[in-house]
Amino acid sequence: MSFRISRFAILATLVLVCSAAARAADEGAVPASALSQININQASAAQLTNLPRVGSKLAERIVEYRKTHGPFGRVEELMEVKGVGEKLFEQLKPRVTLSGSTTLAAKVSSKGTRGGPKGKKTASHAVPVGKGR
Repeated sequence: MSFRISRFAILATLVLVCSAAARAADEGAVPASALSQININQASAAQLTNLPRVGSKLAERIVEYRKTHGPFGRVEELMEVKGVGEKLFEQLKPRVTLSGSTTLAAKVSSKGTRGGPKGKKTASHAVPVGKGR
């Protein structure tokens, strides 16, 4: 009987510890609204270049699109700008807004966002054809 109680106590303690750890991880997460953002309806081309993977040419196209079509009604309309596809839009989405002030003041690194291996690339050490070891 005491063995069953001990096992139950250990299991209950483990469940409590796991739930506390999960709650702490959720509290440490930064909501998308807390990230520095750019108002795509007001930002200049220079400000838009602070977004990851957005260079001066794409920033100019976004400004030109806004001048031609009026303010963006939804952030998804950004995909109508040449050069902004679904993959890029998914990276930009947490950083763009339609209202409020622009709070993103520095370039956001796009390092590691292309899905390739992270870290330094190393040269392969292949043996040239015809050469023995």
